[in-house]
Amino acid sequence: MATQAIVVGEYGGPEVLEVVETPVREPGPCEIRVTVDAVGVNFRDIYQRTGISAQETPFVLGLEGAGTVNALGEGVTELAVGQRVAWADAPGSYAGEVVLHAERAVPLPEGVPTDVAAAALAQGMTAHYLTHSTYPVQAGDTVLVHAAAGGTGLLLVQLAKHLGARVLATVSTDDKERLARGAGADEVIRYDELSCAELAAEARRRTDGEGVGVVYDGVGAATFEASLASLRPRGMLVLFGAASGMVPPFDLQRLIGAGSLFVTRPIGAHYLATREELCERADAVLSWIQEGTLDIRIGGRYPLAKAAEAHIALASRRTTGKLLLIP
Repeated sequence: MATQAIVVGEYGGPEVLEVVETPVREPGPCEIRVTVDAVGVNFRDIYQRTGISAQETPFVLGLEGAGTVNALGEGVTELAVGQRVAWADAPGSYAGEVVLHAERAVPLPEGVPTDVAAAALAQGMTAHYLTHSTYPVQAGDTVLVHAAAGGTGLLLVQLAKHLGARVLATVSTDDKERLARGAGADEVIRYDELSCAELAAEARRRTDGEGVGVVYDGVGAATFEASLASLRPRGMLVLFGAASGMVPPFDLQRLIGAGSLFVTRPIGAHYLATREELCERADAVLSWIQEGTLDIRIGGRYPLAKAAEAHIALASRRTTGKLLLIP
């Protein structure tokens, strides 16, 4: 038995992504095999492809997806053949068939379509831990969300509003502004038109000079200085991504003069470290989708063989919502 998969034979640009027929193995103890319906495309896939997150080549790319269980390994009792599941951290997910550890799979409830789950789980759980654990948003907080029309940005806006915050959002186009406002953003700043100093000044103007309590920054190098300068004393910069490039080293002494600020760089591995925590966050995200609290925007669907086109689109930062590959 074989399946199509997207393989990285050497690090590089999107052109290194190859469609390869690969063998599909039987699931081992505590594993399941899944027929994949949709695969989530993430910036961390780009980091793996380019070698920023290095691993031995060749390898099948991808970590996130959703589909239907077609085989169980020994010892798997909580899942069944024919059950729909999703996952956010299973290496080799850019494929038509995936074998993964059963503990990484989350059962999908009725009312949550499989493609929506593939588009929601990784970034939904990210938005959950960023707003509930990294900086627990409280009613009355003012938060700043960069790239608010992106996959994670739209979810951060919705969850911050759900928790009672006032949300300032940055975007780069008219269409993205409409999406951010539709997600609940109270005010929108067009950061493509501003320098870092101007962006920070605008955020402070909209908070009567005080600054915001937290900045959720998945952009990285291009917004980092503006993010720091937008914070109130003892505010927190939550740097959760680097879409524009990695932030260079900086002098921690700067945090004193800026108001005893906090800077943190969270990753999912430390907030989804146990099965219990994974299920708690996943169940919250999926239940919010069922209830209509979270609206999941799928910004584009690409055939699996067009994975390179999806990477180009995502890296351009012109996309909105989540991009999917369909095997």
